[in-house]
Amino acid sequence: MTAGSSSTSGARTRSRLRLGSCPDSWGVWFPDDPAQTPWHRFLDELAAAGYEWLELGPYGYLPTDPARLRDEVDRRGLHVSGQAVFGGLHRPEKWASDLEDARRVAELVTAVGARHVVLLPDLYTDLDGNLLEPPELDSDAWLTLVRATSELGRILKEEYGVEAVFHPHADSHVGTQAQVERFLSDTDPGAVSLCLDTGHIAYYDGDNVELIHKYPDRIGYLHMKQADPEVLKEVRAEDLAFAEAVRRGVMCEPPRGVPAVEPVLDALDGLDAELFMIVEQDLYPCDPDVPLPIATRTRAYLRQCGVGGTADAR
Repeated sequence: MTAGSSSTSGARTRSRLRLGSCPDSWGVWFPDDPAQTPWHRFLDELAAAGYEWLELGPYGYLPTDPARLRDEVDRRGLHVSGQAVFGGLHRPEKWASDLEDARRVAELVTAVGARHVVLLPDLYTDLDGNLLEPPELDSDAWLTLVRATSELGRILKEEYGVEAVFHPHADSHVGTQAQVERFLSDTDPGAVSLCLDTGHIAYYDGDNVELIHKYPDRIGYLHMKQADPEVLKEVRAEDLAFAEAVRRGVMCEPPRGVPAVEPVLDALDGLDAELFMIVEQDLYPCDPDVPLPIATRTRAYLRQCGVGGTADAR
């Protein structure tokens, strides 16, 4: 059995996991890009692949008028889990704009019945791999990051009733397991939880199962993806930026990559919480005909693992 393989025979029902997907799995990184799958096709194919839950993706890709968005998702039998927002919270000069962006997202997700805002850190590289800022934060910038994230989480919770979940990311200042653990230690547990992205943790050889066991009360949301070990070797050997790694297929469909899915699911079974598990396979850029077959196979595989049956009911 390979590192990423997993036996699904006799799999238990993971009744506390709500399975969904998101525009990223259809090659969508930006609100408007002619190379991306059109939003109406994405919604049609998401439903056709058998998913019931939807993370909205970059603000502006899907309709932002709440009434229209509700109509579009309702008539396809979909429900919204939340939405992500990028922010450079380690930079004090960005606080006002980051807060405005987060408020805008919080207003939209609450209007369509969702309760999660995924906080994504700005990357320190661009799409061409150029450094935009140093890969490591100094002590002052780190302190600004953790304080601002905690404050933003409190605002979102108190003013909108939504849960802020922070998403560690490759080529960001919170990516390695050591950085994730330091972040969890330094942030307010009552204000911000972790969006555990299994692929990004694996990107830096982190241990997803260990993080779940070590921080059971901080796991608030899950992005399920796998990383291709062979492409990871290229990333390290050639010092590739994340965007180039994605172009080479670093994030792959399960069960072809790491981490193995079933041990992660077994660890999640031990948590006293219901969680959204959003499939998020980075595919930017990709041919519009590529995502649906992958999404369908992934949905079927995870169903074999016990995820996404009656658990998807609201």
